[in-house]
Amino acid sequence: MKSVEQIELAASRALWLEEKHGEYRKKKRRWRSSVNAVRGSLLVLFFVLWEAGARLGWLDELLFSYPTKVFRQIWGDMVSGSLWPHLGMTVGETVVGFVLGTLLGTLLAVIIWWSPFLSAVLDPYMVVFNSMPKVALGPIFIVMFGAGFTAIVVTTLSITVIITTLVVYNSFCSVDPNLVKVVRSFGASRVQEFSKVILPASFPAIVSTLKVNVGMSWVGVIVGEFLAAKTGLGYLIIYGFQVFNFTLVMSSLLIIAAVATGMYQLVVYVEKLLLSRR
Repeated sequence: MKSVEQIELAASRALWLEEKHGEYRKKKRRWRSSVNAVRGSLLVLFFVLWEAGARLGWLDELLFSYPTKVFRQIWGDMVSGSLWPHLGMTVGETVVGFVLGTLLGTLLAVIIWWSPFLSAVLDPYMVVFNSMPKVALGPIFIVMFGAGFTAIVVTTLSITVIITTLVVYNSFCSVDPNLVKVVRSFGASRVQEFSKVILPASFPAIVSTLKVNVGMSWVGVIVGEFLAAKTGLGYLIIYGFQVFNFTLVMSSLLIIAAVATGMYQLVVYVEKLLLSRR
């Protein structure tokens, strides 16, 4: 049986650990609050300087407009209902390109990892395709699939799939070979090797790829809408340039930035949930 002194020592140690953990959590909350405060301050400062620069003539008002005018444009389009079809189309294309790009890229990485021969054959082709300007492929996709949703999604996939494949495949190849040797020494099959070692070890990289694909999906969709859309935020940007309505251009860019940020934060939240359950 434990003595009274041992029990008291264990209790005091537990109390000390609890106090230290509480201090750590408070320090973490203060740090997070400071980061958010600085972020918000920088954003406010950006809009203030933008507004002042346009009002005082430091910036060309015709080209850059100014925040109050841009926000009036956004509010007016929201109230009139003209914004929602464009926003819905672009977000829909982005979500489809994001999900399909991540799934197809991960599946292709698994297939390439599974076959070293296929990996050796496809490696130079993946590098070359990744270096090709996707804007140049856009007209080909338009001819193949028509000007519309499908061509834009395929343009997005041409960006997201290859990047996902390269990142995930390199993650598979970077797994500690000693772990693989251990499971092989116990007679693990190729399937067990992948499911028990390769995939769990690569899971953080796969989840992080989601954040990269958010930005790549938006790039692909906007590029596709520049080339082949009659609806969408990318179309509004091109239309604004054509009619010299640069307030419409800036408002579309701000909406893209806001929605992309929201989508990114959602992916970060999902990442935290998934990693916490490992």
